[in-house]
Amino acid sequence: MSKGWIASWSAAPMNVWAPDAPLSGFYGQTVREIARVSIGGSGIVVRLTNEYGKAPIRLDGVSVAYAAEHGGVEPLTGRLLTFGGSRAIVIPPGASVISDPLEMELRSFARLSVSYYGKGFVPVETHHFEAQQTAYISVPGDFSSAGEMVVLQTTTSHYLLSAIYVHAATSARAVVCFGDSITDGYGSSIDADRRWPDVLAERFSRVDGLGEIAVINQGIGGNRLLHSCRGSRAVQRFGRDVLSYAGVSHLVILLGINDILWPNTVLAGPQDVVSAEEMIAAYQQLVARARLSGLKTMLCTLLPFEGPTPESSKGGYYTTGKESTRQAVNHYIRNDSEADAIMDFDELMRDPIHPTRLRPDYNCGDHIHPNDAGYRAMAEAIDLSFMD
Repeated sequence: MSKGWIASWSAAPMNVWAPDAPLSGFYGQTVREIARVSIGGSGIVVRLTNEYGKAPIRLDGVSVAYAAEHGGVEPLTGRLLTFGGSRAIVIPPGASVISDPLEMELRSFARLSVSYYGKGFVPVETHHFEAQQTAYISVPGDFSSAGEMVVLQTTTSHYLLSAIYVHAATSARAVVCFGDSITDGYGSSIDADRRWPDVLAERFSRVDGLGEIAVINQGIGGNRLLHSCRGSRAVQRFGRDVLSYAGVSHLVILLGINDILWPNTVLAGPQDVVSAEEMIAAYQQLVARARLSGLKTMLCTLLPFEGPTPESSKGGYYTTGKESTRQAVNHYIRNDSEADAIMDFDELMRDPIHPTRLRPDYNCGDHIHPNDAGYRAMAEAIDLSFMD
């Protein structure tokens, strides 16, 4: 059977937001990032990004291996990556680079280690802040090809690694899960791959005819439909994070709660307030753009969020006015959306006794994000006939 390249894993690039207090960069160090692919194949291509960078980034060594515990790699699995035949690569500002194809038998749900080293300073101007996955940062030195490395510190962010493509059967296809922190998996267990897109991929693998569907998680914590801050606004990044991926046939959109929740708090001012009508117009454009590219779209209702305590006198995350906006948006999604399918996550996840709140057994503790059980319930509730 002939094969083609398809993305099996991704982390949407985002700008650095100062309140997140990210690392400033790496000084002659090796960074080792871990990613679990959704489907396997007979070869891989790795994409590294400097999307929001203002200066070129030079790397002097990049390798891939099967990941082991605590930042190690499985013995005899390490392979060097090249770029145009060279081990070194410069990533221009505002750009990405892809590795040369590497023959490598890769099983579904394999956990890969991608290690990279630069002799000079590698600034952190692009990252994926809330990865729910440990990244390992070495003491100074090139450990990119080493089975073990001396770890100076760890974080739970992704940095340069933004996609892993696999050489899969031409029948393989992908679904993009496009969203904010709830799709990104905030509140799920670190290093456990318990985000709802992870569980959805596992469901596909158990169903005849769906085992060759890759799941691409394009959630960004704090992302909004209509305002840029933590990541470019959704209507802006849609082309990069959805339409640019070859082999995508389906799209699931769960995004918009931050447009409602953030304004008039310590996170955003009154100038960022948007109406339900403005949000609906944004959804209509995303669905129309997806349809124009031949994608089948599922639009999801917004989860309840009553409960967070205001952090300052500027205002509360939850107000009756914000709740009215959420209800109006959800009414549109349930009754008037032109999407090919809808998923009523609000109905699934709300507390039946207090429906403006998350179910207690699905609440990670902040009243906004689900826990592992909640994310599993979300993935298991999606009607797989949507993938027909």
